[in-house]
Amino acid sequence: MEEAGADFGYRGEQLGLPEEGPNSVARPGRRLGALAVDWGLSVLIAYGLITHGYSPATSNWALGVFFVMSALTVGTIGFTPGKRLFGIRVVALRTGTVNPGRALVRTVLLCLAIPALIWDRDGRGMHDRLAQTVEVRI
Repeated sequence: MEEAGADFGYRGEQLGLPEEGPNSVARPGRRLGALAVDWGLSVLIAYGLITHGYSPATSNWALGVFFVMSALTVGTIGFTPGKRLFGIRVVALRTGTVNPGRALVRTVLLCLAIPALIWDRDGRGMHDRLAQTVEVRI
């Protein structure tokens, strides 16, 4: 018996990515886990090295640390420490590698938060769509 509704295919099918395994679209759980690790590292760095325990300023500095860490690591090696830990990387749709300019646009939009919360049917946030990138499994 067939289920009612339209078949939209799997995440990443329209992007030409495999359904499972390496280079498939990273699932939300992996991405959120990587984000949590990266944010945690940013807070620790801000708390320990910049604010020296002055907690009211820590979250503001943590966002700055997160921004710099994300822009530099995604723009050079394609992943942040959290993404590496969770086995995902960021790739450009056309070239496969993310250049620093594209990483900067992606990171600015990610730090604004709202674009990252609006996803398309492939599971990409607006920050990835506008930067023409996608997070895939390693």
